[in-house]
Amino acid sequence: MPSPFQRTDKRTDELTDGLTAPLTAPMTTTVSSPYAGFIAGLPKAELHVHHVGSASPRIVAELASRHPGAAVPADEAKLAEYFTFSDFAHFVTVYLSVVDLIKDGEDVRTLTYGIAENMHALNVRYAELTVSPHSHLDRGIPGEAFMEAIEDARLAAERDLGLVLRWCFDIPGEDGLRAADITLDAATRLAPAGLVSFGLGGPEIGVPRPQFKPHFDAARGAGLHSVPHAGETTGPGTIWDALNDLGAERIGHGTSAAQDPELLAHLAAHQIPLEVCPTSNIATRAVATLAEHPLADFVAAGCLVTINSDDPPMFATDLNQEYAVAAELLDLDETGIAALARNAVGASFAPDDVKVSLTGEIDSYLARHLAG
Repeated sequence: MPSPFQRTDKRTDELTDGLTAPLTAPMTTTVSSPYAGFIAGLPKAELHVHHVGSASPRIVAELASRHPGAAVPADEAKLAEYFTFSDFAHFVTVYLSVVDLIKDGEDVRTLTYGIAENMHALNVRYAELTVSPHSHLDRGIPGEAFMEAIEDARLAAERDLGLVLRWCFDIPGEDGLRAADITLDAATRLAPAGLVSFGLGGPEIGVPRPQFKPHFDAARGAGLHSVPHAGETTGPGTIWDALNDLGAERIGHGTSAAQDPELLAHLAAHQIPLEVCPTSNIATRAVATLAEHPLADFVAAGCLVTINSDDPPMFATDLNQEYAVAAELLDLDETGIAALARNAVGASFAPDDVKVSLTGEIDSYLARHLAG
């Protein structure tokens, strides 16, 4: 039986202009997909999406209004221009300016539940939200208040929306070992009930992965899964470091893996999932154009890929749009798109009953659609 991800012989240069044109502000990677309706109704899981980076313009504007004098515009209409990035370093600067808007537990709860509402509208049933507690604790929010706020929002989202949320606590690598210490303490001492994994994000250049090995060893010893970013803006060596030193079970982005056939073969043989975020990679200039994105190379090599939105409002996208982009790049029909959704469920750290239920939902949805 042919793989649902098998491409036709469509040439890369025959992709839509929106995919091949270089990114110039405020261009987005929006594609017009014949499967948009199918994708919108498809039950989905998301594994690589950031807490602050998921704040919608409505939420950001509300937080900016609560805290006058912030660098971030309180006008939703001006946020699209504010969220246009010259490079990855500029993205980090803008991201941290939004972090600065979150001053107390009430802000944390507003942000978190608002994200859940947005996910629910996209038919996301399960998500692992990447949270960087150090960024908030270091700005004066007490750890206990922060954990209470995200947990309150998580429980409310499951009760009100049927959305199951879990947390990945993420070291902001640019802040070094002190941030890693605080993140590990938050993960192991404060240990909110929804926490399932331990990550590492932020800039990769000048932030070697091996220095965080003791922190990942301790987190894994406490039962957390290892999901560091690697190879987004650096070469394949960073991914090897994440695998060998941090015990990575999934790789965030992994964009440069396509440069190393041995690494691709290793990822494929061990079915180590790649959390692919196509539009993000263009917005941060990690990849020049979507036509050059290595997603198809990953699939051709037999790697397990999941599709994610990373920081969706900041990149003028959402998970449905990322599925449309992936379908275009891989030349997928509904069966292939549903297979991507099943990948995310299988690669998740969801409870077994959630995995079974969500996989069944995806299969039933596809069967109804094909029956017509």
